[in-house]
Amino acid sequence: MDISNTEITIRLVLALVLGGLIGLERESHGRPAGFRTHILVCVGSALVMLVSAYAFQELDTGRPGGYDPGRIAAQVISGIGFLGAGTIMREGANIRGLTTAASLWTVAGIGLTIGAGFYFPAFMATLLVVATLILLNRVEWTYLTSKQELLRVQTQDSPGQLAKVFSIMAKHDVNVHNVVLYSETEGEAAVEMAVELHAKANRVQILDELVSTSGINRASFK
Repeated sequence: MDISNTEITIRLVLALVLGGLIGLERESHGRPAGFRTHILVCVGSALVMLVSAYAFQELDTGRPGGYDPGRIAAQVISGIGFLGAGTIMREGANIRGLTTAASLWTVAGIGLTIGAGFYFPAFMATLLVVATLILLNRVEWTYLTSKQELLRVQTQDSPGQLAKVFSIMAKHDVNVHNVVLYSETEGEAAVEMAVELHAKANRVQILDELVSTSGINRASFK
């Protein structure tokens, strides 16, 4: 089955558009693999699929074990791993870039789908990927992701005050990191700590409980 130059152009341009849509979302978040990278991956995958499906048709003898149009294209799925691995970075105990690596792998699949001429699955996959990256990101940040902030508490410089602060943090399931003590005016001390608040933590309630505790003068998030 031959393919016209017009059809080839349509498929490559469509790969550019759909890959670019996903790349725009990644670019807006400052990810290392953004707009142009996703376009190149999608267009390249579509090109490989076109070559695999149409460039060697004369080699198809119709015999079992003969020419397989999916053999070359199949290498894209495994080969794209080196790009995905380059976007994954470790920062302390956290790992960043997994979503971008997954989006690159998915864009490669979309490119192969377009190259094979399956337009509807390519459109639907792009729509679902963009919706996942934009809409579910907001849901995850609002309801699931912990947020780290700096809490400053000024207390009386007396035994047991730090234990009271930690008790309130534990009550609200707040993780505490990097506690630093400062000596303020005579008889007063300040505590600064990095706190990790879960998505449903009530910041106002935490501050109210702190300032209503005996010996604690002021509390604020920075």
